[in-house]
Amino acid sequence: MSTEPAQIHPAGLARRLVRDGLISEQQAQTAHIEAARRRQPLIQYLVAEKVLDSRRIAIAASQEFGVPLLDLDAIDRQTMPFTLVDEKLIRKHRVLPIHRRGNRLFLAVSDPTNDRALDEIRFNTGLATNAILVEETKLAAAIDQAIDAQDTTMTDLMDTDLDNLEIANEDDEAHDDSDLNVDEAPVVRYVNKVLVDAISAAASDIHFEPYEKYFRIRYRQDGMLREIANPPISIATRLVARLKVMSRMNIAERRVPQDGRIKLKLSRTRDIDFRVNTLPTLYGEKVVLRILDSNAANVGIDQLGMDAEQRTAFMSCIKKPYGMILVTGPTGSGKTVTLYSALNILNKPDINISTVEDPVEIQVPGINQVNMNPKTGMTFAAALRAFLRQDPDIVMVGEIRDLETAEIAVKAAQTGHLVLSTLHTNDAPQCLTRLANMGVPPFNIASSVLLIMAQRLARKLCPHCRSEDDLPREALIEEGFTEEEIAEGITVYKAVGCDRCVDGYKGRIGIFQVIKVSEEMGRLIMEGGNSIQLADQADKEGYADLRRAGLRKVKSGMTSLVELNRVTKD
Repeated sequence: MSTEPAQIHPAGLARRLVRDGLISEQQAQTAHIEAARRRQPLIQYLVAEKVLDSRRIAIAASQEFGVPLLDLDAIDRQTMPFTLVDEKLIRKHRVLPIHRRGNRLFLAVSDPTNDRALDEIRFNTGLATNAILVEETKLAAAIDQAIDAQDTTMTDLMDTDLDNLEIANEDDEAHDDSDLNVDEAPVVRYVNKVLVDAISAAASDIHFEPYEKYFRIRYRQDGMLREIANPPISIATRLVARLKVMSRMNIAERRVPQDGRIKLKLSRTRDIDFRVNTLPTLYGEKVVLRILDSNAANVGIDQLGMDAEQRTAFMSCIKKPYGMILVTGPTGSGKTVTLYSALNILNKPDINISTVEDPVEIQVPGINQVNMNPKTGMTFAAALRAFLRQDPDIVMVGEIRDLETAEIAVKAAQTGHLVLSTLHTNDAPQCLTRLANMGVPPFNIASSVLLIMAQRLARKLCPHCRSEDDLPREALIEEGFTEEEIAEGITVYKAVGCDRCVDGYKGRIGIFQVIKVSEEMGRLIMEGGNSIQLADQADKEGYADLRRAGLRKVKSGMTSLVELNRVTKD
């Protein structure tokens, strides 16, 4: 008697895939056996094992079964009637409700033969069901996103600890609009959970955004915004009012922007500050919270992401008794963290450090910190003048925005003080020409500026799921790698995504251009040289520009070329 397994002839979708030459008959037989053994749909098995691209499978299934194929990315996720179907049924049958018209419910499926799913959902909802074919990978991602967004709905917030969170600066007198019910327990718990979850997710900002037919909440994680919840539009006003009460704003005023702060006490030893801003929009007030992390000041120089040479240059300059250090970069590029990392090193009992910022985001004991307030006359220039009468050793100015501030800062750097500040330019050499354009005499620039640096923050590749990106030599050269580097061998990685990261990335790393101002650069400045000439001189002296510094991070496997191109676009 033969012991060989029975031959299985492909049928249905597998037969179509074999006939179209997409897989072999042997692959089809193996897929049928393994999918049955795992109790897994054939399509899910083929995609999971990377036997075939999900797009090709979907096209073949559409042709075989005569079911329309839809690109799920073209559907507005906010309008999907997700709550019509129980989450257990969605997980069990891998379907997603995408549209309701009258008593008919349209369901996104990757397996059009799953009649059992349609029947069970028809029975549970009382609605007629129609299958719409979509790609398996997009369906899986959409299901996860939809369910994750629902994890923070009102009915899921019964954690009693959320009731006991203390708002340190909450003002009871602000409760003057009783119609909004801002203190009702579900609203309080919901807002508290969103804030706590944002802290746990290491988010930097929280966006509460009202629209005509829906309300959404987004977190900014590693510099990218991600949607995390869609609370009912009916409670949008109460959520916003609750946030305004917590941040001591006037909840009766909805026509003008307002600013406030929240201190959330998580425990006896830990509290978190939020900077809050409201903005009137077409459909209500949008609220954005910036999470102010005082622990950022404790980030060591080694963790910032500087190369060894850059770190050496930076450390040598911050230990100088006088002079100016300038940092440039767009909003959110980590300039403040870099400067506070330096101040944390310099913060000693025998050193007097004063800072003025708009506003103070990182509070550090031992440093005299001042909030800029133009309404009271506390400008950067006014604070700097006051600092110079306060016997300072080190001064930090949040940003040099005008000639008056620049002149006082330069004068302070020339008269025995170390001055740290930021400018808004595209790269480091442009810092010097920016000061000249403001009206600072070139001689004063050349004699006071010690070091200029530009920085960006790039997302770090997740070490658990990153994979090699097979790029041709021409593509590597076009990206900026040299022939010598390619000859030596370069391994470039790309993002994949897993349950330990967000879209293949976890955390961020700094990309720096650090330039010590040499005598030759000083001569160029005094001769009226432009930023291009200064950049050429920096290149001659061996200083890497932002792109070159970023390519080193790509080469070391820390980040991807896609991410580098995102943060260092020309």
